[in-house]
Parts: sequence; C-alpha cells; structure tokens
Amino acid sequence: MTATEQMRAAEKPGQIVEMAWDPITRIIGNLGIYTKIDFANRRVTECHSTSSLFRGYSVFMKGKDPRDAGFITSRICGICGDNHTTCSVYAQNMAYGIANPPMAEWIINLGEAAEYLFDHTIFQDNLVFVDFCEAMVKATNPGVLARAEATASPRAGVHGLRTIADIMRALNPFEGQVYNEALRVSRITREMFCLMEGRHVHPSTLYPGGVGTMPEPSVFTDYLTRLMEILDFVKKAVALNDDLFDFWYDALPGYEEVGRRRVLLGCWGAFQDPSVVDYRYEHMTDWGRAMFVTPGIVVDGKLLTTDLVKINLGIRILLGSSFYKDWVNEEPFVERDPLGNPVDMRHPWNQTTFPEPQKRDFGEKYSWVMSPRWFDEGSGEHLALDTGGGPFARLYVTALAGLVDTPYVTARDGAVKISLPRSRTLPAMDLKWSPPAWSNAIERDRARVYFVAYAAGMALHFLERAMTRVRSGDTRTFTDFEVPDETIGCGFHEAVRGVLSHHMVVRDGKIANYHPYPPTPWNGSPRDSFGTPGPYEDAVQNMPIFEENGPESFKGVDVMRAVRSFDPCLPCGVHMYLGGGRTLRTVHSPMFGASHG
Repeated sequence: MTATEQMRAAEKPGQIVEMAWDPITRIIGNLGIYTKIDFANRRVTECHSTSSLFRGYSVFMKGKDPRDAGFITSRICGICGDNHTTCSVYAQNMAYGIANPPMAEWIINLGEAAEYLFDHTIFQDNLVFVDFCEAMVKATNPGVLARAEATASPRAGVHGLRTIADIMRALNPFEGQVYNEALRVSRITREMFCLMEGRHVHPSTLYPGGVGTMPEPSVFTDYLTRLMEILDFVKKAVALNDDLFDFWYDALPGYEEVGRRRVLLGCWGAFQDPSVVDYRYEHMTDWGRAMFVTPGIVVDGKLLTTDLVKINLGIRILLGSSFYKDWVNEEPFVERDPLGNPVDMRHPWNQTTFPEPQKRDFGEKYSWVMSPRWFDEGSGEHLALDTGGGPFARLYVTALAGLVDTPYVTARDGAVKISLPRSRTLPAMDLKWSPPAWSNAIERDRARVYFVAYAAGMALHFLERAMTRVRSGDTRTFTDFEVPDETIGCGFHEAVRGVLSHHMVVRDGKIANYHPYPPTPWNGSPRDSFGTPGPYEDAVQNMPIFEENGPESFKGVDVMRAVRSFDPCLPCGVHMYLGGGRTLRTVHSPMFGASHG
C-alpha cells in the first residue's frame, strides 16, 4: 500500500458542510468566498470566488477626452486610486508620444513609494494581523496561544516584545501597541504622499506629461523628515513579522499548506528610471527592465521573461464563469502592435464589454470578475497568474532578475538586499529577502513588510536623485503635448496589491476603447473557459483547516488568512454569514472524495 493510499485509508468518514463569507467587502465591489468544508478530515473540499457588483468603467470611458482618463480611472478604487492615475499617465504618455521630465519622474516615484508605505502598513497591521492577534488566536487556537506565552521572541532586541504572545497582544484591535502605532504611521505616510501628488488617494497634481508639484527643497526635506521618523517602525516591523511567522510554522506543523498554490507570479514593474524611460512602445523592453522594481513572470520558481512587450502581448481576457457575452466576433481595434506583432482578439486592446446579468450558478456563471490569464507560448498554457498580494511577486521577480542596483536596494545572487540607515533609536540595518519554498499565505504576508522596507530604501534613493537635480537647476516638471486623432497606448505599473495595466485606443481624438486591469481580476477571477480556478479559489480549495472549532462555532480564520494574504480588501471588515452551517451530506467511505466529486 502506498503512502497516499494509507493516508486515504486513514481518512475519517466525510462531514461536508457548506459555508460562505459574503461579502468580504472591497472598495471596488463585493467579494464572496463560498466553500465546502469536510470537518471530519479538516479540509476545504471546494471553493468559489464571486463578485456581485458590476462597475463598467470600460463601458463609460468610451467617447471621453483621453486627457481625462487619469482623473476618471483613479475613482476605480478609493484606496489605490493614485496607482490607477499613474498607470493611466504612463499609457497616455505612450499614446501622445511624450515623456515626463526627469524631475517629474522622481516626484511620481516618491509619491508611489509613500503609497506603498501607507497601504501595506495599514493593511498588514490593522487588517491582516487581526487574524493573528491574541483575541482571535484565543478564540480559534487556544493551544497555540498557550505555547506563544511560553515562547521567547528571538528578535525582541529589535522590536521590544518579549514573547510571541506579547506580539499577539500588541496586534489586538484598538488596544494593541503595534495596531495603534500603525495608525500613526499611516497618517505620516499619507502626508508624504500628499507632498508629492497633492491629494490622497486621487492625485490633484499628476497629469500626462508630468506633475504640478513645485520641486522646492522644502518639499523634499519635509518628505525626508517624515520618512526618517517612521524608519524605526519599519525595522521593528520586519523583525516582529519574522518572529511571528517563524513561530507559526513551528506551532502548527503543516501550516505551509494554508493558502498554498503553484508558483505562478506576475509583476508588471514599478518606479520608472527617467534616464531610460521614453514611453515609446518600440523601446518598452529596455525601459521596462530599467524599472526599480523589475517586471516579469515566474513559473515554478523560474523566471520566464522580463520583457514588457512579451508580457503585454501574452495577456488574454477569458470569460468562462463570468457574467458577460463574448466579443470575439467584433471588429478588432488593434491588429498589430507598433512593432508589427499580431495582437490577439482576447487582448485588452481588442476587448468589448457586454454585460449579461443572470442568476448565479456555480456550475455555469457566478461572478462579475473576468478571468485574465497570461498565454505562455512555450507551454501553450493560459496561466492563472497571481500577484502574491503584490510584494511577493515584486520581490520574487526582482530577486531572480538581478537588475536593480541602488545604494539602498540591490538584487543580487537570487535575493533582494535592503540597507536602511541609522534611524532615531535603531542602528543601520541590512535586510535580505530570498524566494521561499512555498507560495502560501504566510509568505505572502511576510513579503509585505519586506516590501515596506524596500519602498523606504527606494524613497531615500529617489530623494537623493531629486535633490541632485534641484541643485543642478533642472526643475522642469511638465512636457507639452497634443492628442493625436488616432493612437494607442499601454501603461504598466504595480498597484499596491499587484499587477496593473491600462490599455487605451484613441480614434477621432476620443477614447474608442479603454480597459484597466488591476490585480483584483487576476487574483479573484472565477474558473475560466478552460475550467482553471482563479488564484483565490485555487489557494483555498483542498487546503487543511487548523482552527480548533467545529461547525457550530467555526470562524473560518484559516480561510480568511489565505484570502487576505492576497490583499483583497483594505479599510473594511469581513461580513460572515454562517447560520451554524448547512450539512450537505455525510459520506461513509474509506476513500475520501470517491463519493462526492
């Protein structure tokens, strides 16, 4: 008898209970997670991810003045609106044949670095860590809390919390030290952002061609003062996260399987290098690779490409289980890219949105989210890429590519190294992030705080470059332009939680087609036309359950940790409906799964 057969023979008779969390609210719509859980064998047997809200930006953008695209699309999201504005500016610059002056690029980079600092901190410490705080662990895994009380924190010398239980108490909502400190840091980082982009989160000084921010020395010194004020917090956060997550693996053997899926990661790059970027499509391969976060696609731990042209041409929008009619019989908007490469009919440049509302049916159509996939010519697969919540993919791709080299952040020898200077109470600190063994919930969460340190290091670099330009006397921040009658453009950027692209077609001086693809469709997509689950579904389905509660008092904390690790929601709570759960059937079979497919 094989080991697998022995495991199956040891399975208890199944007790399948249907449980739903709907909505897990987002700024841009409602996320629902529908599961079937086998409580006898502590495993999720089935998962569907749904969204019940249709927004329709791709519909009402048609006919608009393309110069308004950034201001309109920033309203897609009330949290990362500036990421959309930035991406739209990149797409418009390409369409208009212009580039931002170097000073404008440094200002945009500083604004986006502040956004990463703000958003990742408030999400990690005020939302993700609610699922790891003392109050939650006491309610779901009291045995783990007891062990935490007796476990010393290896890095207490940095973060100051003596035991792992002390860390958990510091994460308690409204009362915990770390929880409240993160709220203070969120205020400071928003101030940093506003110094560069005017208003958070819908920038008032960011346009195609540049920015309206005046590059006075006081603007940069005000930003630097605030950045240095939070560096202690950043250093402590990395140490605290490592202590907590390392303990979690030890306390709950097998927890690496929670939220685990195949390594299928996409990153579209962030932070343009003004000495290289000209926004010409013909040069996109070069200026993409010069970004201070490297674009790329990783499959099973191997870097497939860092070429933004190849990344762009590989995007396919599949429908499958989403509430839309197909558009493949429509006239294409773009048959060939500016390099002469054929553009697929399922590429966003050629997409037409035809909403088709209907009753939700998990066997057919059940979500307003489409299913973006990336077509790998080598394997012939339509890959269901995920972003790892953003930081996981960014660090993974950048580490493997080895192209980033600045005084504060370098990618070398398959790892990312971050050097932060001395701050108020802590000495200079060197941090290192290497690709872990798993793409799972804990490693997505761990990567988030390392990317906070990455963004802080990059902000220091951008400040130095901006101040050097001020001293040289080149303070231009805007390039004049005219809108061509017919043109196309695409922008690639990283929203806080991952890949973001905007694709625009202009005809007769107006927008003829516009499709923004943020990380939510990539991560939260339903099963596609090939039957492939989306990343949320894939990460939750078949994962083990470690919560000690039974169906009557089940909180679903492991499921929530898996879903939240992708950063699907920010200033929102989880609204959970159980009603005690509904038992579907009890299966008496030594072969678990044989009687319920």
